[in-house]
Amino acid sequence: MEPLVEVSDLKVSFVSRDATVNAVNGIDFKLAARETLCVLGESGSGKSVMLRSLMRLNPARRTVMSGTIQIDGRDVIAASERQLVGLRGGIVSMIYQEPMTALDPVFRIGTQIAETIIRHEGISRAEADRRALDLLEMVQIPSAKQRLKAYPFELSGGLRQRAVIAMALSCRPKLLLADEPTTALDATVQIQILLLLRRLQQELGMGMIFVTHDLGVAGEIADRIAVMYAGRFIEEGTTRDIMRGPLHPYTQGLLGATVHPGMRGERLATIPGAPPNLEQLPQGCAFAPRCAQAEPACLTAMPELRRHSAGRAARCIRVPEAV
Repeated sequence: MEPLVEVSDLKVSFVSRDATVNAVNGIDFKLAARETLCVLGESGSGKSVMLRSLMRLNPARRTVMSGTIQIDGRDVIAASERQLVGLRGGIVSMIYQEPMTALDPVFRIGTQIAETIIRHEGISRAEADRRALDLLEMVQIPSAKQRLKAYPFELSGGLRQRAVIAMALSCRPKLLLADEPTTALDATVQIQILLLLRRLQQELGMGMIFVTHDLGVAGEIADRIAVMYAGRFIEEGTTRDIMRGPLHPYTQGLLGATVHPGMRGERLATIPGAPPNLEQLPQGCAFAPRCAQAEPACLTAMPELRRHSAGRAARCIRVPEAV
């Protein structure tokens, strides 16, 4: 069975007169329908740039992309602007981190959802309005008929996020991209949104790529996890494997720095230093300057992604190759 998404050696740079920022530096992955891949890492690791690249949403004049992106058999990098219009929303949709910036403040919620449907499917306004109501009910917005007439500022953060999800699902996409969609929400609403996304994904048969820096969110939503650092995947595996036995020192540091029940009075572990400058990437492992386990060889050459076992891989010289 062909994968829904296949990305090979994806590189993304932002070029200006002053500098070139190498935001994504060779990403490879595949995603099946109904599968969720969670991309995990600190701010500045390239997660959002990678996600936006799947729809070619980065600024065209300053962005240089190479590699291949295949989504539902379509070549995204080679696609024309006309082809991208059909891809965005119809095949691939995105849920953005802050719903207030994703919604137009001067139009009612129902109008924004209905116009998305009309643009992609060419149906009547009355039919689009009915679909918009069905979508608000599907994402469990109370008093959905009244909420259709509301402006974004009249809704709470949780309801705005549900409205954004409804808009993203309005044309029944095959792939859903979620860029930290629960960051601004309190813990109770966050869990509700995660459960909702999981349910809708299975009902609609979508693949999903979920970007976050929250290990708790990753554990709730993901089938597989890819840990990203300095524009590269440095560890990959199933959620269970990575949570129970991380291979890369960076992943171990992330797990060690996570607050969990029973830690009262204990000192929280931290990862020293700061992420590297993406304008001047080091010759060797980008994490080596912050790594307590670093060896001289780590500073001279970038480690290859080593296959540790079926479905497990890490970009570290200390990880043994599968026999």
